[in-house]
Amino acid sequence: MEAILAGLSQAFSIGNFISMAIGMAAGIVFGAVPGLNANIGIILCLPFTYGMQPIPAMLLLLSVFCGASFGGSISAILIGTPGTNNAAMTVLDGYPMAQKGQPFRGIVTALVASTIGGVVSALVLLLAAPFVSAVTIKFAPPELFTVSAFGLSIIAAISGKNFWKGLLSGSVGVLVSLIGLDSLTGKSRFIFDDFSLMNGLSLASVLMGMFALVVILEKVKDILSADAADAGQKAVQMKKSKTDRFTGADFKLCMPHIIRSTLLGIVIGAIPGVGGGVASVIGYDTARRTSKNPEEFGTGRIEGVAASEAANNAVTGSALIPTLTLGVPGAPAAATLMAAFMIHGLTPGPLLFSEDGPTVYAILIGLVIANLLMLVIGRALNSAFISIIKVPLEILVPALAMTCIAGAYSDSNSMVNVYTLMIFGLLSYIFSLVKIPSIPLILGFILGPLTESNLRKSLVMSDGSFMIFLQRPICVFFILLTIVFVICLKFDVKDFMKSCFKRKRSAVQ
Repeated sequence: MEAILAGLSQAFSIGNFISMAIGMAAGIVFGAVPGLNANIGIILCLPFTYGMQPIPAMLLLLSVFCGASFGGSISAILIGTPGTNNAAMTVLDGYPMAQKGQPFRGIVTALVASTIGGVVSALVLLLAAPFVSAVTIKFAPPELFTVSAFGLSIIAAISGKNFWKGLLSGSVGVLVSLIGLDSLTGKSRFIFDDFSLMNGLSLASVLMGMFALVVILEKVKDILSADAADAGQKAVQMKKSKTDRFTGADFKLCMPHIIRSTLLGIVIGAIPGVGGGVASVIGYDTARRTSKNPEEFGTGRIEGVAASEAANNAVTGSALIPTLTLGVPGAPAAATLMAAFMIHGLTPGPLLFSEDGPTVYAILIGLVIANLLMLVIGRALNSAFISIIKVPLEILVPALAMTCIAGAYSDSNSMVNVYTLMIFGLLSYIFSLVKIPSIPLILGFILGPLTESNLRKSLVMSDGSFMIFLQRPICVFFILLTIVFVICLKFDVKDFMKSCFKRKRSAVQ
């Protein structure tokens, strides 16, 4: 209780509110621009937080995460192109609403649903995380090793059909994470007599290279393409009319679907590796099946927009439950946030709440406030956010590229980080050409050292015997959970998602 009260006092400061407001506005922009997403937004904003204290820094980045989840609905509604994958289902009813002359009504519906889903999810995170942490704090190295191994099994969830390619990507991540000094013996590994690598590769540079730089390269290809379309030309004009407004009757109609989708999103978000895209599909499909007029979904039903947006924003808080308490990312963007926590001296996992309790509680309380700010900022600046869609790529791409390079260099004022950025950007681009997913590499890079360290400590405890993992109930539980998780996600959930998206395509047609 003392930690919560201390966190509460730290959360309410002018600096934190400014950070949340800036992060929320930036996140909505990154979500609204097709091709960008929460991951890119977090990574590009990360360098601006280097000189900040952990609380305002993480509140800014978490606000970007939440803002981008809503921002994807803006382009989905106005131009029929989701700004993020999470907003794919919003297109089905949002764009028809805009074509009927109700773009403002659609965007406000998405904003209200996103706010409710985000606030409830953040409250669940605030209440549930301490209880989970109270259990995980008792973990010793053997338990921590099996938890880390479970985290690496998420590769199966995010690799899609390319399981073996995902495994290859994750293995590369583990391999490059070994560069630098051995944390137990102090011996150098894979530095090739280059002492600038003694501290290992910069996590921020690897993140920006694998996620941001590859997007920039793809945007350059779009600029050079003669067929590149200007999304701004397709945008529906925001002209207010008497019918284009969100009313109390709309709120009453949408509320049951928002509540149902929020609960679904919270549960789905807590499952590692699933993410907002799946939550949005399930939330939308549930709303359609429970509606009195299911045949009208896909023609501009306001409930469809509310259901999909509530579900994908409800993931933002619950995805952080396994991330903060176990060190296992609950969603792809949560892996990036996990890296950001580590950069700012906060190590997600069983010891986080005991070692940095007041700081963490301040961040979690701030996350609730940030989701409330979403409603204010989104409502006040929606016209400004819409104009972002019209920004030419010729202006946007150089700005993003300079941000990446400056951010990589400023991490430790070293050109080695810039070279790391370039190398991993090129590697990610090659990965995209041969259909190898990039996220497993980041998971391997983050979880590899934790897995190795706890494995070696466990073997020291047992005098080299692997039987220690079969003699401890929690270890056995996580070993079985890892096996079941890989099998289920590889063979069942992917088939389910495939059938969902088949229904989505047929609905669009």
